[in-house]
Amino acid sequence: MDNDFVLRQFGEIEHKVEKLIENCKTQAVANSELKNKLKSLEEEIQGKVEVEKNYAEEKALVRSKIDGLLARLDEISDS
Repeated sequence: MDNDFVLRQFGEIEHKVEKLIENCKTQAVANSELKNKLKSLEEEIQGKVEVEKNYAEEKALVRSKIDGLLARLDEISDS
Protein backbone atom coordinates (compact mmCIF):
# COMPACT_ATOMS: atom_id res chain seq x y z
CA MET A 1 0.00 0.00 0.00
CA ASP A 2 2.83 2.40 0.70
CA ASN A 3 4.26 1.65 -2.75
CA ASP A 4 0.95 2.47 -4.41
CA PHE A 5 0.78 5.75 -2.51
CA VAL A 6 4.34 6.66 -3.49
CA LEU A 7 3.72 5.68 -7.12
CA ARG A 8 0.58 7.85 -7.24
CA GLN A 9 2.49 10.78 -5.79
CA PHE A 10 5.23 10.33 -8.39
CA GLY A 11 2.54 10.18 -11.08
CA GLU A 12 1.04 13.42 -9.80
CA ILE A 13 4.45 15.05 -9.65
CA GLU A 14 5.24 13.93 -13.21
CA HIS A 15 1.91 15.30 -14.39
CA LYS A 16 2.53 18.66 -12.69
CA VAL A 17 6.08 18.84 -14.07
CA GLU A 18 4.76 18.15 -17.59
CA LYS A 19 2.20 20.93 -17.17
CA LEU A 20 4.93 23.29 -15.97
CA ILE A 21 7.13 22.42 -18.95
CA GLU A 22 4.22 22.97 -21.31
CA ASN A 23 3.46 26.29 -19.62
CA CYS A 24 7.11 27.35 -19.95
CA LYS A 25 7.08 26.52 -23.66
CA THR A 26 3.88 28.50 -24.13
CA GLN A 27 5.35 31.46 -22.25
CA ALA A 28 8.55 31.25 -24.32
CA VAL A 29 6.52 31.46 -27.54
CA ALA A 30 4.50 34.38 -26.18
CA ASN A 31 7.69 36.11 -25.06
CA SER A 32 9.20 35.69 -28.52
CA GLU A 33 6.08 37.12 -30.15
CA LEU A 34 6.14 40.09 -27.79
CA LYS A 35 9.82 40.73 -28.52
CA ASN A 36 9.07 40.73 -32.25
CA LYS A 37 6.13 43.08 -31.72
CA LEU A 38 8.31 45.39 -29.63
CA LYS A 39 10.99 45.46 -32.32
CA SER A 40 8.36 46.26 -34.94
CA LEU A 41 6.90 49.08 -32.83
CA GLU A 42 10.36 50.51 -32.15
CA GLU A 43 11.07 50.54 -35.90
CA GLU A 44 7.72 52.21 -36.52
CA ILE A 45 8.47 54.86 -33.89
CA GLN A 46 11.91 55.49 -35.38
CA GLY A 47 10.33 55.99 -38.80
CA LYS A 48 7.82 58.45 -37.37
CA VAL A 49 10.57 60.33 -35.55
CA GLU A 50 12.45 60.71 -38.84
CA VAL A 51 9.29 61.91 -40.61
CA GLU A 52 8.66 64.42 -37.83
CA LYS A 53 12.26 65.64 -38.01
CA ASN A 54 11.97 66.12 -41.78
CA TYR A 55 8.68 67.95 -41.31
CA ALA A 56 10.24 70.28 -38.72
CA GLU A 57 13.16 71.02 -41.05
CA GLU A 58 10.81 71.69 -43.95
CA LYS A 59 8.65 73.92 -41.76
CA ALA A 60 11.72 75.91 -40.66
CA LEU A 61 12.80 76.32 -44.28
CA VAL A 62 9.35 77.55 -45.32
CA ARG A 63 9.28 79.95 -42.35
CA SER A 64 12.70 81.27 -43.34
CA LYS A 65 11.63 81.85 -46.94
CA ILE A 66 8.42 83.58 -45.84
CA ASP A 67 10.38 85.84 -43.48
CA GLY A 68 12.78 86.66 -46.32
CA LEU A 69 9.93 87.51 -48.66
CA LEU A 70 8.24 89.65 -46.01
CA ALA A 71 11.49 91.51 -45.42
CA ARG A 72 11.82 92.17 -49.17
CA LEU A 73 8.23 93.41 -49.31
CA ASP A 74 8.94 95.74 -46.40
CA GLU A 75 11.98 97.10 -48.27
CA ILE A 76 9.94 97.67 -51.41
CA SER A 77 7.11 99.38 -49.52
CA ASP A 78 9.58 101.64 -47.65
CA SER A 79 11.16 102.79 -50.92
